[in-house]
Amino acid sequence: MQMYGPAPVVVGVHGTSGGLNAVRLGAREAVARGQPLKILHTFSWSGTRSVDDPPDYAAARHRAGMIVQRAVTAAERSVPGVRVSGLLVDGQPVRELLRQSRTASLVVLGDDDLASVPRLPDDSVLVQTVARARCPVLVARGLRPHAGPLIVAIDGSSCSLGALRLGAQEAQRRRVALEVVHVATKPAEEAAGRRLLEAAVRDVPEPARARIRLLTGEPGPTLVRTSRSARMMIVGPRGTGSTSLLGAVAGELVRRCACPTMVVHGIPAVRGPDNGTVPTAEALMS
Repeated sequence: MQMYGPAPVVVGVHGTSGGLNAVRLGAREAVARGQPLKILHTFSWSGTRSVDDPPDYAAARHRAGMIVQRAVTAAERSVPGVRVSGLLVDGQPVRELLRQSRTASLVVLGDDDLASVPRLPDDSVLVQTVARARCPVLVARGLRPHAGPLIVAIDGSSCSLGALRLGAQEAQRRRVALEVVHVATKPAEEAAGRRLLEAAVRDVPEPARARIRLLTGEPGPTLVRTSRSARMMIVGPRGTGSTSLLGAVAGELVRRCACPTMVVHGIPAVRGPDNGTVPTAEALMS
C-alpha cells in the first residue's frame, strides 16, 4: 500500500536575496505546521543541446544546483530542525510551481523587488503563481514583526470570505489575535461596510478573538499602511466582479505590503493546462 506524507511547504528560489528571505519564512512556516520544506529551482537551457553537451551547459546546470544548495543551507541555519529537501527540475518556473501547488499546503515566494516597478507585470513568475496556484501563496514581504495581529481584508467576494475562513484557522493555530478589516472608499459606504464585517465574522468558526475594524480610503494604499503593524496580511486574489489575473488590491499588497502577504484560493483561478501562459479575462470567467 502506498503511503503519503504530509503536504509540504514549497519555496521557489532563483538565486536572489528575495528568494532567501522566502526560504527563511518558508522554513519557519514548515516547522510551525509540522510539515516538510521543499525548496524548488527550475532550470531552463536556452542554448542548443547536442549529444555532447557544451561546457557552458554543464556550468549553467552546476550554478543552478548551487542555488538550491545555498537555499537548503540557509533554511537549516535559520530554523534548526527543519526537514528540508532541495529539488532542481528542468522546465518553466510558472508551470512547475503551479504543478507543485496541487499537492502543497503552501507555496512561498520572494517579492522580486516589485515595489520598484510602477505596475505588476502579468507575465512575472510571482504574479502568475499568486493568481493561479491551487493552494495559498505566501509572499515574503517586509520584515516580520515580533508582535501584531493577523489581518484579513474582506470585500464580500467569495475569494475574500475564503481568505477569512483560512485566516481564522491560522490565527487559532498560531494563537494570535485575528483582525478582520474592510475598507469603505467613502463615508457614505461605512454603514454597509460594518454590516458586511459583522455578517462575515458571524460565519467564522471560533470568532471570539476576532476584532472587526472599518477603514476608509482607497483600499490598496489604506491596507498597505495598515500592514505596518501586522504580523501577516491575508487576502483573496481578486474581488467581486474582477476579471483581471490579479485584483488591484491584491496586486498592491503583493507589491508594497509591509508584512508577509498570503493570497488564498478557494477554487482554482484558471481551468485548463498549467502551461505557464497568461490567461484571458474570458478564461478567468469561464
